[in-house]
Amino acid sequence: MYNDGVKIINPVWLWDRGNFDGAHYLEISRKGYGLYQQAFFPFYPRLIKFLTPVFAGKDLLAAIFISNFSLLLLLYFFYKLVLLDFNDQVARRSIMFFLIFPTSFFLSCVYTESLFIFLVLACFYAARTNRWLVAGIFGLLASYTRITGILLFPALLYELYQGEKDKDNNISLSGFFKKSEKIKNLLSVLLVPIGILSYMKYLSSEYKDCLLFLHVQPFFGAERSGSRIILIYQVFWRYLKMILTSKLDFLYFTVWLELLVAILLLIVFAYSIKKKIRTSYLVFAILSFFVPTLSGTFLSLPRFALAFFPCFIYLGTIKNKVIRISLLTIFGITFLISSVLFFRGYWLS
Repeated sequence: MYNDGVKIINPVWLWDRGNFDGAHYLEISRKGYGLYQQAFFPFYPRLIKFLTPVFAGKDLLAAIFISNFSLLLLLYFFYKLVLLDFNDQVARRSIMFFLIFPTSFFLSCVYTESLFIFLVLACFYAARTNRWLVAGIFGLLASYTRITGILLFPALLYELYQGEKDKDNNISLSGFFKKSEKIKNLLSVLLVPIGILSYMKYLSSEYKDCLLFLHVQPFFGAERSGSRIILIYQVFWRYLKMILTSKLDFLYFTVWLELLVAILLLIVFAYSIKKKIRTSYLVFAILSFFVPTLSGTFLSLPRFALAFFPCFIYLGTIKNKVIRISLLTIFGITFLISSVLFFRGYWLS
């Protein structure tokens, strides 16, 4: 591989960390966007390009560093965020469920998972601690990292509304200053869409199609639709047909994994609402679940599920020891199988 005419020698033993989408991010960081690569948002590859000189031109090392450093940051913010509503035990259990989830190995690979989830959690933590400008900046970077980052916008709007309701009415501020603060906070939330809008502006300028990141989706297979909306019951029907007609191989395992994760998420969402997990978190997570399925598939849902952090918060609240250990055991076994498949070069999620 070459970058600006200089041969890149990445460590061979780390190549499997850059499988599949990772190869696209590395190539974008070296050469810019190629054919159909506009589906990948620019913040992660730009960070890779920025840090590559620090790693003596080894962009794979730079990418892995970004992912793993982001993982440390996201665990910190996840812990702090859970503590705002629950005790230390729930926070630790939530992180345990998160780290042993069947696709959590992506957190240390050349994927946007760690970076994106860190930005999302930092965004919510800043909002919950009334630092709305910081929340807006993190939200902007999230929507510049992945399309679902834009879903922080409605979630933060609800959090802003909820926060105003929760405020003590006896605060001795004049009406003017109260109104001024609300306007300032709202303007901070309006920063969130700037990330995706700036990418759309680039696509419009370079390719005359501001929605190209959607229109290239069908070229990634799995019957993805880039032009029409597929309802979720149709997606479940598609998966039922695939299960009944597919042959027994590793792809059969992937189909089952995608379907079972979808079912599990819907169940956990229902219990999270009943448990009264914070509504703004659920607005983000539930929209993040349904929006990708509109393309007609659960493709990559087991990986995307890592960003649905309120689900892990709910799992952390489970008090029944038998249920908790059973889920952790199932997660752990599936994690090992999934990791082996991915690192041996089989597409998983």
